[in-house]
Amino acid sequence: MSNTDRFRKQAIAADLEEPVAEARNLATKLGLDPYPVKYWIIDYDEMNELIAYGGFQSRYPHWRWGMQYDRQQKQGQYSGGKAFEIVNNDNPAHAFLQESNTVADQKAVITHVEAHSDFFANNDWFGMFTRGQSDEEQVNAAAMLERHARAIDEYMSDPDIDRAEVEKWIDHCLSLEDNIDQHQVFSRRHDIEGPAGDGIDEDLAAKLDELDLSDEVKGEVFTEEWVEKLEGEEGAVNFPETPQKDVLAFVREHGKQYDAEAGRGVEMEEWQRDILDMMRAEAYYFAAQKMTKVMNEGWAAYWESTMMTDEAFASDDEFVNYADHMAKVLASGGLNPYSLGMELWEYVENTTNRQEVIEHLLRVEGISWRNLTEVVDFDAVLETLEPPAAIETITHGTLDSLEEVPDEWVDREALEQARSGEIDVETYPWKVLTYEGLARRHYSLVKRQNRGFLARVNQNELERIGRYLFDDARYSSVEEALEEVDFATGWDRMFDVRESHNDVTFLDEFLTQEFITENNYFTYEHSQATGQFHVASDAAEDVKKKLLLQFTNFGKPTVAVYDGNYNNANELLLGHQYNGVMLDLGKAKETLRRIFELWGRPVNLLTIVKEVDEHDIEVAKRRNREPEPEERGKLIRYDGDSVTTEDLSWEDVEHLAADDVDYDTKPDEWLA
Repeated sequence: MSNTDRFRKQAIAADLEEPVAEARNLATKLGLDPYPVKYWIIDYDEMNELIAYGGFQSRYPHWRWGMQYDRQQKQGQYSGGKAFEIVNNDNPAHAFLQESNTVADQKAVITHVEAHSDFFANNDWFGMFTRGQSDEEQVNAAAMLERHARAIDEYMSDPDIDRAEVEKWIDHCLSLEDNIDQHQVFSRRHDIEGPAGDGIDEDLAAKLDELDLSDEVKGEVFTEEWVEKLEGEEGAVNFPETPQKDVLAFVREHGKQYDAEAGRGVEMEEWQRDILDMMRAEAYYFAAQKMTKVMNEGWAAYWESTMMTDEAFASDDEFVNYADHMAKVLASGGLNPYSLGMELWEYVENTTNRQEVIEHLLRVEGISWRNLTEVVDFDAVLETLEPPAAIETITHGTLDSLEEVPDEWVDREALEQARSGEIDVETYPWKVLTYEGLARRHYSLVKRQNRGFLARVNQNELERIGRYLFDDARYSSVEEALEEVDFATGWDRMFDVRESHNDVTFLDEFLTQEFITENNYFTYEHSQATGQFHVASDAAEDVKKKLLLQFTNFGKPTVAVYDGNYNNANELLLGHQYNGVMLDLGKAKETLRRIFELWGRPVNLLTIVKEVDEHDIEVAKRRNREPEPEERGKLIRYDGDSVTTEDLSWEDVEHLAADDVDYDTKPDEWLA
């Protein structure tokens, strides 16, 4: 880097010192609790390189990074897409700001980053990676990835190891990077200390012989614990006993490398198992980001907007530039996680605030869930819910009016500092308010875009709320009831949801018919009869199903190990857990070729496909309807030379099909 470049970046960093400090102060006032963030100023090429590397400065040598770098550069050159920032999940987090950003863009990015860092620090799914680690290993991803980069670089530089073989091995491992069990706390695999079957008691030998298993499987598979369990059982024991989603771990522990010269599987080299471990650890580290894309980006967009717009962190001369920035982000095409996520977070806030108000109104004498919409003047309710002028508009000249505001809304110490000139209240009015005061100042139901939300409550929702209310708090008037409303309840609920949900549980709980109708969501599909796309449904259950399936298992097929000794020949049997969406069979076959290299023996895959007869398509075209596909079983096998596909009866694959749509998530303990 030239001295000119260094001085320019230092100047930009110096100008951003105050926005960085004040964004953190505001985020904290709003209830966010982020990791510390270190900000770095970088140029356009450095930004593209970081994006290619997944937000980190050091990654292992591999062709994929160059491909991603080229794609990112072309996106900027030909499609007009611009990367404003990138931030990684680490403690402290590291955020990289592009030097060409305007001041408004930099402020927007900083507020966005603070919200991301809060999400990293407080969402339980991000904790799944670190919870199983020792204290010294807590969220130090940059160090972990750098260690991996150094180790793989050393393997590639080792004269006894073919560099091309290392890169090819990484390719094989990456074919399974989404085949982990992301719902389990990450734990590192332990080295295998020789064949577990060496010490099998002679008294059990006969029982093992009855299973008719090969010596290789006995030596690899049967741990002492397994053998002890076998003594009390009759018949064969499955290996594994239940389907194992962490395919990477399974092949790491039981797989072999395929030796083409010997024509069979042989023990992996130490470097091969080491790389498998590294690829698996990285897959688990990045899993939480893949599982919470909508929540995380929506969370960051929501609080960025709150800070930049509602709290005027963007000054008057920066606001138009910021509004243009935000509009482009929210209007980008496809399934936009920023837009969908932000809309859902606003819906969580609005529905929670609405329920809080409705519960208080239903405790007013003479009001019940049956007559509320007839006897309550919602316009008058909204007028009462408007924030008082003393906290809605705060200037140096209005500070005295805050004396009449409840103590829970005002930071009295900061108020005195503002009076003495220590706080620039004209620029940072939020400094004299508490979290509760800011919630009151920005109460969602009275915002212009939400003013009809309270009155839209339907009779079913009123009945649901009313039937479970206790009669221990009754009010004589609507005004008296509204005085007891907790204005922070919407934000409180958002923080609870942020802590426990992932995208699938988030969408499942909050993607309601009301939300879908108000935001005009619908499904579309490709017609085999017409060859065109058409709107299929706007029903909540259909929209939810289609969206949830796109987020299940990172949007990838869920495949598990069903048998590590298939056909009693050490073959691997994988099963595709079918939820109505069939595999891309071409990609599946190529993936089996990769897995074969990690298993060292033939690999099999059970799946279910949808097939449509050509005659049925012709009939459907004439009748202007869709043909009905038939679901059938398939067994795909790769033996090292060729791929074969065998038709199976439904009974052979029925266990793979979900009774209902199986989103493979939502353990009850994670739901807030």
